[in-house]
Amino acid sequence: MRLTILGGGGFRVPLVYGALLGDHAEGRVTHVVLHDLDADRLHAVTRVLAEQAAGVPDAPEVTATTDLDEALRGADFVFSAIRVGGLEGRAHDERVALAEGVLGQETVGAGGIAYGLRTVPVAVDIARRVARLAPDAWVINFTNPAGLVTEAMSRHLGDRVIGICDSPVGLGRRIARVLGVTNPAEAWIDYVGLNHLGWVRGLRVAGRDELPRLLADPGLLGSFEEGKLFGADWLRSLGAIPNEYLHYYYFNREAVHAYQQAERTRGAFLRDQQARFYERTRDTGTSALRAWDATRAEREATYMAENRETAGAGERDADDLSGGYEKVALALMRAIARDERTTLILNVRNRGTLSVLDTEAVIEVPCLVDANGAHPVAVDPLPDHATGLVCAVKAVEREVLSAAGSGSRSTAVKAFALHPLVDSVGVARRLVDGYTAVHPGLSYLK
Repeated sequence: MRLTILGGGGFRVPLVYGALLGDHAEGRVTHVVLHDLDADRLHAVTRVLAEQAAGVPDAPEVTATTDLDEALRGADFVFSAIRVGGLEGRAHDERVALAEGVLGQETVGAGGIAYGLRTVPVAVDIARRVARLAPDAWVINFTNPAGLVTEAMSRHLGDRVIGICDSPVGLGRRIARVLGVTNPAEAWIDYVGLNHLGWVRGLRVAGRDELPRLLADPGLLGSFEEGKLFGADWLRSLGAIPNEYLHYYYFNREAVHAYQQAERTRGAFLRDQQARFYERTRDTGTSALRAWDATRAEREATYMAENRETAGAGERDADDLSGGYEKVALALMRAIARDERTTLILNVRNRGTLSVLDTEAVIEVPCLVDANGAHPVAVDPLPDHATGLVCAVKAVEREVLSAAGSGSRSTAVKAFALHPLVDSVGVARRLVDGYTAVHPGLSYLK
């Protein structure tokens, strides 16, 4: 089976390849094609993968190319993990927003809108090429903002594009762990929302909802990441456990202040950190794999550091430093390729699952996955506070898609102005001015 990874020079590609090395079953991936626009980054990542594969007799063959059409031809699965504008673009997204006193995080608020406006036209071009060159391929979208990008691609690929995120999986795993569930795979996680905007409303084991037990115990609530971030009192008020990204909404002023006071933004930190990694791999006497491992450990340990500092949450638990999105992607791929039926939390078209949104809206919910793809599971309606937030953010996403399709600057302003974390037309206009000044990829807005 042939797997193409777009953004193949990206830092997290070795996580995917490392997971592939442990798969020896029939129907496994035998050929990985890496595509990236940056040949030097491709070379660095292929060095890491070669060291990973050393001593593995049936390791998937790896080839690399800067030709997108060549990469797509013959693909059975396509992992799309691109970053339009690179980490320098992410750093610009953060700085422009923070200068206006609003959040610049890459998927939430002004930063997420700017990133989406840059990314959607490229993602749509990829979707059209896949439809033409590999019409039977399944596209698994890693690219952020994952829900927005998946919805853009679904207009050309239908249900053959599925978005993934490891945040809901990690949240469910942490809740199961503190509740003493020995096998998290046996727990049903009642999770619903949009990408980076969802809530766990129940965790059922053998038909019994164990979440009320967690909400009633302040000690348990304070023992894991989200409990430390949000606080036991707020979680009990919600009656649910929010995705960690909702910290940017519920504690927005504190988060913006912390980011403004930080020495560097997250994007600038990752830009500088990864630049050092790619530079080190130029030295053929250096182990690319060891350099990658050291860089990854630092990256994971500093994830959402400003939010944890604001909340007094302390350091991340060691069990939360292992990532996980690659495991979700491979479980999804295996379920489709081998008809190994499973349940995963994914970004898919609504199809009536949430009655407050139309059928084409991409949402993040548990899905039953088989050879025919991912099928969203019916969920209970959202409470009013969550409904309002989900509908407001989905409306913003639709304005982003409209602006990306039409090139309308005024529609881009509307997208920023309508976001609950911007809520000012004046700020929205200045954001569009600021972003178009620093991002060549937004020159299409007129």
